[in-house]
Amino acid sequence: MDSFPGDRPGNRGGVAGEKQIQNGIQEAKQLRCYSRRRKIADLNNGSESVLNGNSTIKKKKPIDQENEGDYGKKLIDVYKVNKPINGVKDKDTKQRGLSTKTKEGGSLMCHQCQRNDKTGVVFCSTCNRKRYCFECIKNWYPGKTHEEFENACPFCWGNCNCKACLREFPAQMDRKVDASVKLQRLLYLLSKALPVLRHVHKEQSLELETETKIRGKQLQEIDITRSKLSESERLYCDNCSTSIHGFYRSCPNTSCSYDLCLMCCQELREGNQPGGMEAGTSHENFEKTFNNHGSTKNQSKTHRRRYDWESELAPTRLPSQSDMLSPFPEWKANSDGNIPCPPKQRGGCSSALLELRRIYKANWVAKLLNNAEDLTRNYAPLDVDITEKCSLCQLNLLEGKINPEVRRAAFRDDNKDNFLYSPNALDISDDEIEHFQRHWMRGEPVVVRNVLAKTSGLSWEPMVMWRALRETGSKVKFKEETQSVKAVDCLDWCGVEINIHQFFQGYLKGRMHKNKWPEMLKLKDWPSSTSFEERLPRHGAEFLAALPYMEYTDPKSGLLNFASKLPDGSLKPDLGPKTYIAYGFSEELGRGDSVTKLHCDVSDAVNVLTHTNKVNIEDWQRESINKLKKTYDKEDSLELYHEAEAGNPKIESKQGNGRDSLDIDSETETVLGGAVWDIFRREDVPKLIEYVKKHEKEFRHINNELVDSVIHPIHDQTIFLNARHKKQLKKEFNVEPWTFEQHLGEAVFIPAGCPHQVRNRQSCMKVALDFVSPENVEECLRLTEEFRLLPKYHRAKEDKLEVKKMSLYAVSNAVRQVKELMVANK
Repeated sequence: MDSFPGDRPGNRGGVAGEKQIQNGIQEAKQLRCYSRRRKIADLNNGSESVLNGNSTIKKKKPIDQENEGDYGKKLIDVYKVNKPINGVKDKDTKQRGLSTKTKEGGSLMCHQCQRNDKTGVVFCSTCNRKRYCFECIKNWYPGKTHEEFENACPFCWGNCNCKACLREFPAQMDRKVDASVKLQRLLYLLSKALPVLRHVHKEQSLELETETKIRGKQLQEIDITRSKLSESERLYCDNCSTSIHGFYRSCPNTSCSYDLCLMCCQELREGNQPGGMEAGTSHENFEKTFNNHGSTKNQSKTHRRRYDWESELAPTRLPSQSDMLSPFPEWKANSDGNIPCPPKQRGGCSSALLELRRIYKANWVAKLLNNAEDLTRNYAPLDVDITEKCSLCQLNLLEGKINPEVRRAAFRDDNKDNFLYSPNALDISDDEIEHFQRHWMRGEPVVVRNVLAKTSGLSWEPMVMWRALRETGSKVKFKEETQSVKAVDCLDWCGVEINIHQFFQGYLKGRMHKNKWPEMLKLKDWPSSTSFEERLPRHGAEFLAALPYMEYTDPKSGLLNFASKLPDGSLKPDLGPKTYIAYGFSEELGRGDSVTKLHCDVSDAVNVLTHTNKVNIEDWQRESINKLKKTYDKEDSLELYHEAEAGNPKIESKQGNGRDSLDIDSETETVLGGAVWDIFRREDVPKLIEYVKKHEKEFRHINNELVDSVIHPIHDQTIFLNARHKKQLKKEFNVEPWTFEQHLGEAVFIPAGCPHQVRNRQSCMKVALDFVSPENVEECLRLTEEFRLLPKYHRAKEDKLEVKKMSLYAVSNAVRQVKELMVANK
């Protein structure tokens, strides 16, 4: 097996010899090679991995056996050690007297590596306790000088990245909010939540009326049997997979207990297929799947090709051949409104009528609605005309100066929203949210600059994070995550298992396929988001400290974040933080680009670019890339666009600094951002869907093959619109996204319901967090019901957000706090 430069067993217990280091430096300059990687046959189903047939295997020392002082050199770079020459200390060392162990009788032990045999250390003059050796300064704090460490060490600054400090849980800081400001924001939340609250109340009231007619007597909510669920229990509709809240119907048969949501009940009474016409519960959809993929003998192979683990179409279960051949019975509601338990082929028992049940206390929703309406009766929210340009941005522009707080991102004819609000984080006060709200309620993205400047400066170097996670021993809980990871190869969208050391070497140095084509790997959600704050507590705290508009983004105490209102102990949705680490390439390759494909999140999100790395491409490799690109362009012209001659036209870009698909020379790469974003307006979604359906055969996905079917053009997450498609979209439908570059330290706020895609120009590490804002809670509800209509085995179908439940608890929390504040003000 070929390996990366520097991926050799390290010398334990000491510093490598001068000759070995020089050899390492020479090796680091050589051709970047391929590492051992295993293709995953089916990551979803846990199938066995197989070795790449073209690989050869060499014995390699496990990473977790390497010495702490050695692996730093190999993971970041091969450095020359500052040893005394002929026993004489260097001039800088003698001036400060830093490398003599006899200085004031003190120890020379380095706080970073906990070793005292290094050639020189820097003493911190601020704390007079901590010391850092020259080697650790160079390896783990690149760009920092000895003088900076002497003035104040990383420990004093709160950004020490030694293993012990990285694993400390920082103290939680309570944010103080003025009582009058808090009251206004809670009233704002209630006013925005009212439409969702009324929707839930109406839905339950109609079902109670139906039950009254069925039983022939007037009923109250107290008359409905209550199901008591544990705090960690979540109830889903067995037909459409939507989360159940409040009222629902359930089979009284204890061996069945089939549960049905109120939306499916209503559809059955209307004579429709429950779950919508597009839901995958009908036999017709099963037949279509079966016929398209032949017999069950080769079904698993075909399914892997279409539904790899990165795809949002990965199924939880495939229909068996016996399911396909069995008769599919009808399921109808009775004329009196009663609904029988569905037949066995639909998952029920068909032996009983579904009974109405409730989860919450009687009349809880009605009381919440009455309280919210009463409290907001005299409340006047911010009045913004969303059809006009932002007045605050316009005032700045009228002064005749370039406004740094806006960024051109589109060239639409209407010209009302071609600029995005882009404030500097250093200029935003903790309670300044009005300008943000003016753009957010319009459904516009917001790009906040310099968010990392507000933090302690903790390193986001990939290997520093890996160092924080790296654990040894037989009882380590997450040991597998510190040795190998499951990444995605953007060329064929198949999973690969790769040694994490090698993955990050590729992040820093680059990787290539055997034909010299750049290899673009993506590592999604590492470490797993459910353990991010547990595994990386300092980085988790640093990320949250960087976020502006904490009233929206604070996952625990954000006043305007619905997701923060769920009670302690309840089962909560996984909203992050989540880490996305991927390679990148300056120009659009056209095949194998490092991209996040077109998709739409059910909640709001904020995405921070915490680290970038520019990979230098040698001239000989760039020449090979250009030759291959011409070959691939010809293939695409014939296979995708059915053109006789392959053209490679220069796409005229009007994106300002965000140039699309132009050849970028090595000298101009340094001015580029880390990632290019395309975010579409909500009102353009119907046209965008129409365009993708029209051109669906012009895209590639799994195994780099043509997309053979599209269930939902956006939610499938199988489409990426390259420069050609974006130009064609503008020409055919006059639809243009906001296109802009995200630079290091910038936070991108993406409103729920805005389809978006991303392409990396450099190696990038992004950290993202989901939240639910008052302005977009209705959109979250709409998307939940849209996801409900997806086929039953569509992976994006499951309602993980539970926006109705979240809204009820947010209103309950706000009502309680508003009443307390009003009493306190009397």
